[in-house]
Amino acid sequence: MWSRAAILHDVGGPWSVEDFRLDPPRAGEVLVEMAAAGLCHSDDHILKGDMSVSNEVARQYGLTPMFPTIGGHEGAGTVIEIGDGVADFAVGDHVVMSFVAVCGQCRWCASGMEYLCDEGAGTMTPGMPTDQTFRHHTADGQPLGHLSKVGAFAKHTVVSAHSLVKIAPDLPLVSGALLSCAVPTGYGSAANRANVCGGDTVVVIGAGGIGTAAIQGARINGAAQIVAVDPVEFKQKSALTFGATHSVSTVEQALDLVRDLTHGVMADAVIASPSLIAGEDVNAYLKLTRKGGTCVLTGMTAQTTRSVKIALQDFILWNKNLVGTVFGSCNPRVDIARLARLYRSGQLQLDEMITRRYRLDDINAAYADLLDGRLIRGVIDYALD
Repeated sequence: MWSRAAILHDVGGPWSVEDFRLDPPRAGEVLVEMAAAGLCHSDDHILKGDMSVSNEVARQYGLTPMFPTIGGHEGAGTVIEIGDGVADFAVGDHVVMSFVAVCGQCRWCASGMEYLCDEGAGTMTPGMPTDQTFRHHTADGQPLGHLSKVGAFAKHTVVSAHSLVKIAPDLPLVSGALLSCAVPTGYGSAANRANVCGGDTVVVIGAGGIGTAAIQGARINGAAQIVAVDPVEFKQKSALTFGATHSVSTVEQALDLVRDLTHGVMADAVIASPSLIAGEDVNAYLKLTRKGGTCVLTGMTAQTTRSVKIALQDFILWNKNLVGTVFGSCNPRVDIARLARLYRSGQLQLDEMITRRYRLDDINAAYADLLDGRLIRGVIDYALD
């Protein structure tokens, strides 16, 4: 069949919206008609080369080129065809994509750490995880990757059944798309990785989609004081509507504010979710963190960032924790349903996070809005096409 997608042909972009050819699903695979796809900074990091290399550089170092590729790793849709051996899904099911595939059998899945699944770790390598061949092809027949084995910036996509989570049919698909990446990553950073508890003081750096979900995770789990840090005034004001008790524009301002709020103790948890973390930023994040507290690095960093500078003696003697996270250390098969229940109960705000909906053809303008700080979360709404 033929469908339409936003494709990156190499580092630097722009997104090219064009028709492509899609093969039927094979064993263990599912064909999904997408309803919505979230606009995440990670896809822009692929475009800019923060998380990718050009085809020329890849060939130079003997790596598998990842371009051309369909973008998008956050989305929701409807199953329209299943391949052989797929027992957990049926035509008509509503599904949320999981950019971390879950095989259910590797050491990490068996240990309750599905977010570290060995199959999910290969999401940046082109080809289907089932057999390493391609279902997506350019109009002239070239193999076409799909980002995170998902390719949510396509009206139709074939994915492994391991990359899908079934949701209730009454959950709105456009809002449900945020359960694919932004919400579990942010919420889980607070609830799972920072272990936010009742009465805690929490600082969230970066108040975009992931940061807003982290703010909500801190609120829902009982934080008494939540300080949002973002240079964009619109995002500072927005953070207050999702549960932040204070908002400032810089980390330096946050240091003074948190010092006053906690009588010098500092924050129980710091969640760093800016668009890009630089190595020199981490020491300031740790200064915000109290003795024995936890600093969670949730935002992405450029692949050229190999080290950070911190006050090591203070870090050791004050028993601080500096941790990373992927997918908010959530387990897709359990936690997406949990987050959906929080949404239904009114505690988790999903609809309010969507600042604007776009047509697929407007994806470059949509990313311009994201980079200009105009969005909490933008989505490609395929019903608009």
